[in-house]
Amino acid sequence: MSDQSAPLQQSYGRAYEQMLEKVRYDGAYPTREKAEEAVRLVLAGLGRQLTGDERVELAARLPLEAARIVTAQIPDIQPLTGWAFVNDLAARTGASQATTRWDTGSVFSAVAAHAGPDLLTRILRRLPSGYALLFGRAELTQAA
Repeated sequence: MSDQSAPLQQSYGRAYEQMLEKVRYDGAYPTREKAEEAVRLVLAGLGRQLTGDERVELAARLPLEAARIVTAQIPDIQPLTGWAFVNDLAARTGASQATTRWDTGSVFSAVAAHAGPDLLTRILRRLPSGYALLFGRAELTQAA
């Protein structure tokens, strides 16, 4: 017989736990739950933007729980610029743009660590302008 009154505790893999701790530390979140809220929000948003081989390869490099969040999303028909991405997430949560920008940068820092520099470069080439800064990189433009 199981105790039905016991609170459900989510059991995550070690890699996802480490990702949450990195986001919590980098983002200075007061609790792991706040960090996880940011991770779920931002990864779902990224899943709506990313397509193709880069989406598949990123999912393969992320912890399983994070990969599920990304791949559960149906990509948007019209990709958003980096700024529109932040605005969209802010509108979905009712949070300020500044808070959402902070959340995005904190989560994307962890995503970049899992992706590695080569995959991150390919991802940034596929996304509209504005994402490089969200990932902590300089925004590069092609010469005319």
